[in-house]
Amino acid sequence: MSFVVAALYKFVELSDYSLLQASYKAEMLKYDIKGTLLLAKEGINGTIAGTRSNMDHFLSFLRSDNRLADLIHKESYSEKMPFYRTKVKLKKEIVTLGQPGVDPTKKVGSYVKPQDWNALISDPEVVLIDTRNDYEVKIGSFQGAVNPETKAFREFPDYVKQLDPQKHKKVAMFCTGGIRCEKASAFMLDKGFEEVYHLEGGILKYLEDVPQDESLWQGECFVFDGRVAVKHDLSEGRYDMCFGCREPISEEDKRSPHYMPGVFCPNCFDTQSEKTRQRVTARQKQIDLAKQRQQPHPIGSIQTKKNK
Repeated sequence: MSFVVAALYKFVELSDYSLLQASYKAEMLKYDIKGTLLLAKEGINGTIAGTRSNMDHFLSFLRSDNRLADLIHKESYSEKMPFYRTKVKLKKEIVTLGQPGVDPTKKVGSYVKPQDWNALISDPEVVLIDTRNDYEVKIGSFQGAVNPETKAFREFPDYVKQLDPQKHKKVAMFCTGGIRCEKASAFMLDKGFEEVYHLEGGILKYLEDVPQDESLWQGECFVFDGRVAVKHDLSEGRYDMCFGCREPISEEDKRSPHYMPGVFCPNCFDTQSEKTRQRVTARQKQIDLAKQRQQPHPIGSIQTKKNK
């Protein structure tokens, strides 16, 4: 049985968002939906998974609120449940830019359909920006895209200082599902950039709609669940995750002398604090012990999924 993985978000005023937390979690538990939803005054964001029928019921529940009646989601599929917990969290922002006053419901860049994206980014006058974090960019991106080398989205405004609205007349940006670009494009418009475009539905929608033989996407797309990454056909990718630094690791990384399963990888071997190393080493021992006893362990299930 495959599971539906739904990525969703909407910027909309939810002044009662704190009151929604309990009912949302109750409905998720009712339909055995796992994953995380984020609620804030500015809207909803999350990635969740469940069976086809249960997902349809839960999405209908969300859309029964008139404010979310037109909520759009992107779907992919997983052979195993990619989440192990059900969470509904309250946040100041559903995606953290850290720039008060940026409001995508009032001003946002021009949406570009996946079918029209290739033509736009092939324009030599367009500056193409990948708004995702550095560890996401390194396993896949669009041809010719600029990597801002951010570790967190709140670093994006500092990157924009390097750009000039008078020199960079056309800016196109993209992210996994579209949510970061909503805020990033609104921020850039506030900073005086006039032609700002972003990929509607994000990378996941592009991979869904654009045939691979016409695609300008290279590599795999990082996703925030147990699959770690997906290929162009949205099937599970070839990456695992390092539970020392939470970054994707390849088979080549695993052959490095600076790799210890569940503890560190070449990305974090030199930067991991002693306290962190002790913590993740102890956790790995618990995972190994659970395996010896043939007992399930949530983190261990994710970590060894490629060895099934």
